[in-house]
Amino acid sequence: MRLRRWRDASPKQNPEDAELGSPSMATPVQVIRPTSGWRGLQLGELWGYRELLLVFTWRNILVRYKQTVLGIGWAVLQPFFLMVVFTVFFQRLGHASSNGIPYPIFSYAGLLPWTFFASSVTQSALSLVGNQNLLRKIYFPRLIIPISTVLTSLVDLLVASTLLAGLMVYYGTYPSWRVVALPALVLLAVTTALGLGLWLSALNVVYRDIQYVVPFMVQIWLFSTPAVYVGSTFHEPWGTLLGLNPMQGVVAGFRWALISGQSPGRMIGVSAAVAVLLLGSGIVHFRRLEKNFADVV
Repeated sequence: MRLRRWRDASPKQNPEDAELGSPSMATPVQVIRPTSGWRGLQLGELWGYRELLLVFTWRNILVRYKQTVLGIGWAVLQPFFLMVVFTVFFQRLGHASSNGIPYPIFSYAGLLPWTFFASSVTQSALSLVGNQNLLRKIYFPRLIIPISTVLTSLVDLLVASTLLAGLMVYYGTYPSWRVVALPALVLLAVTTALGLGLWLSALNVVYRDIQYVVPFMVQIWLFSTPAVYVGSTFHEPWGTLLGLNPMQGVVAGFRWALISGQSPGRMIGVSAAVAVLLLGSGIVHFRRLEKNFADVV
């Protein structure tokens, strides 16, 4: 089955041009076929819809903070309140170690990428179902929807980073040359979040139970990630198993780059490999189910 979308070259045509078969009469045709086999990410198609991607991202930002008193300030308050809670219970009452680094900075530097990841995964999982009216009516690369949710959370990450800068100035802790690795670490976090988001968003179209499973999964994932404790807390074989968690390398890398924490070592390589595998499999899975989205959603 093939669907065609026609666009008139211009509202009025010269009759003489029609008789002469002028090239101006050519009507652009876009043929839309169901996906089959390996299609990949199709960067060319995504680039053609880049303006739509920006529109979706801006819309998500407006909708998320619409009619809120603090607006985008919530992007800062969410990791800040988590930092306060963990500081009280882990450091004050539990005497958790922070390798000599002030615990508020230690925990906030870990919660910063984690909050981005949790927000991206949660919002991506619900993104396709939340835009079901668009999926049924018009054509555009469906990948734009989960990608735009990740970009929205990336804006929150940038805003929330301002508080970390203030904490570092307050405690007199300043980053070294290792801060140049931060963009690569952000890219690793985006890769991990997008890969998992593609899996969950496609599954949620078919199985709506996913929207109830994701919050529990994110909570468990938080405590398996050294966001608020030292990564060397667990001994073998748990340390190796938890090392397969790509966010462990991201969190350790953020601390290493920002506050001279413990070097992530080989953990970064393992996290990068798992993140790339997660993204690649997520694209394949998303593309395989994409042709049925409009019918099932």
